[in-house]
Amino acid sequence: MEKVTFRDPDSGEDVEFYVVEQTRINGTDYLLVSVEEDGDSEAFILKDVSTGNEEDSVYEMVESEEELEYMSKIFAEILEDVDITL
Repeated sequence: MEKVTFRDPDSGEDVEFYVVEQTRINGTDYLLVSVEEDGDSEAFILKDVSTGNEEDSVYEMVESEEELEYMSKIFAEILEDVDITL
């Protein structure tokens, strides 16, 4: 499983996540990431909010309840053996 490092814009600290799955919906990239590599773990859905000007991708956590619910269903379908609860 790929490990990625994100910089928290508020604290400036690096945070590491494991990429469980990724997908593209309507031209936007989404990542399902977890804190732990194996087993039950807290997970987050991140959305690429980069503009064409950035050298690196910029991801933000999905906070909209509607978008979070929709993307949870998408990832649950992709990962048939994973149970996603909000």
